[in-house]
Amino acid sequence: MLWIISLIGKMAYWLTRSLRRGHGSALPGLIVEKLYPAFLSRLLAQLPDGVVLVSGTNGKTTTTKIITELLRADGYRVFTNPSGSNYVRGVISAALPQMRRGKLQADIAVLELDEAYATKFVDQVAPRYSLLLNVLRDQLDRFGEIDHTAELLCYVAERTKQAVIVNEDDPRLCQLVTDQKIRAKLAWFGYDGRAGQHYRDDEELHLATKEIKKKAINAAAVRLVDLANGTSTYMIGDQCYSVKLRLFGIHNALNCAAALSVVRQVEGDKFDAEQAVEHLGVIKPAYGRGEIITVGDTDVQLILVKNPSGFQISLSSAGNASADDITLIAINDAYADGRDVSWLWDVSFVGLDGSIAVTGSRAADMAIRLRYDDVSVAWVEPDIQTAVQRLVRRLSGGEGRIFATYTAMLSIRETLEQMGNGAK
Repeated sequence: MLWIISLIGKMAYWLTRSLRRGHGSALPGLIVEKLYPAFLSRLLAQLPDGVVLVSGTNGKTTTTKIITELLRADGYRVFTNPSGSNYVRGVISAALPQMRRGKLQADIAVLELDEAYATKFVDQVAPRYSLLLNVLRDQLDRFGEIDHTAELLCYVAERTKQAVIVNEDDPRLCQLVTDQKIRAKLAWFGYDGRAGQHYRDDEELHLATKEIKKKAINAAAVRLVDLANGTSTYMIGDQCYSVKLRLFGIHNALNCAAALSVVRQVEGDKFDAEQAVEHLGVIKPAYGRGEIITVGDTDVQLILVKNPSGFQISLSSAGNASADDITLIAINDAYADGRDVSWLWDVSFVGLDGSIAVTGSRAADMAIRLRYDDVSVAWVEPDIQTAVQRLVRRLSGGEGRIFATYTAMLSIRETLEQMGNGAK
């Protein structure tokens, strides 16, 4: 039965490709799901090392990529959903081209799942490991208040079989997972020491300084303890390990701590902390998450933003711009972005320098928001393709930075790929 349904799914997959419906199309998965609702659970039950589920507000795609690459470096055959289609049908679509005779050619699955759809997934497949990254204000028109999002993730934790890896610096997640009767082992990741000043939850977003309390030594925790001169230092057990990351942003330094904690749980006594941290230094940014795309002799960096905390930390990570640099902010309000863009008023743009432009369906709203922070806008162009072409033409000796919401990021990346030489 699994083999026959997979053949039908593969036919749908190749048809969508030939019709240019895109590599990330979830249509084949939807067809398979309708024909055989138990398809995914039957398929993933074959994997000897089970399933790692990654969820949370920020960092899912990049952290999934980091975990996948660390495990592959250690010889695991890993199935993942790299297109970022993080619904159940998207996972099925990603699996179909990797199946042979009804079986998935993998030892373990590492899957990014949307917070709401993760609950539907665990009703079908009990993950062996779950990583809960964070709970932050995001798409309130879809998810509602963040306490509800935390409850969704707790539901995932309750159905995890072996280990739940939790952000020890997220107060909502910590309270819920310690209050509930979770049968799996709890492991942790987080920050400590000087590194902690860089991170804010929603309540701390506008604080000038943050009090960092000394934490007790916890052998089950992986902590980011320092960020200096582009080098990240991690405490694993009682040892410190340092590495210079290629990944963009201080948020990804913390995502690396999360990934290390997961791989440590998966590999157990075989885990080599020094080797794992060293390998972090060769991992490149995920699709649209700080990628640098070359157009001619010009580099353009593309940075996904989707909520106040994520946008704020990305601005901090990007640093100061020179007079020759151009920053383009692209804001859309499609369903996948969140219809309500009022969250932009919780981001501080004070001091944003260089030449600034705006685009997207909410370009005018973004321009007004910048004006309230005394940031001059050089030009407003609602059409994204035209705006990107204009940015590239105007770059002369400087670099381009684009902060974009999800659907805007997809459009921008396609435009840059057509114009340029590909991602670095």
